[in-house]
Amino acid sequence: MLRAETKARARALQILYAWEMQGYPSIEAPALARGVMEQRARLDAEIAATADHWRLERIGTVERNILRIGVHELLAGDPPAPVVIDEAVRLARWFAGAKAPAFVNGVLDAMARRLGRL
Repeated sequence: MLRAETKARARALQILYAWEMQGYPSIEAPALARGVMEQRARLDAEIAATADHWRLERIGTVERNILRIGVHELLAGDPPAPVVIDEAVRLARWFAGAKAPAFVNGVLDAMARRLGRL
């Protein structure tokens, strides 16, 4: 059985993916997805600053949105960084390619360390 928080993150990822694929239209969204939508520019800047040798446009849509969710939660300060990273890696295993979990883990680990959360 999945935790409610895990289900919420998976739903947020699905909403964000559809939102990006449709060109970022104005929509009503649950809290986590809405928070990511509202802070997209800041989150993208944080990801770009952390993902060495990767332009944001080169990161796959699913992976990019998993990172946005993770960075949003890291910046919010809750839940703890290890939980954020673990949940993001889990989403990457479910929804992205074989190399995505390691990539997501590496970027979010570096971000958490940069923010002093690890």
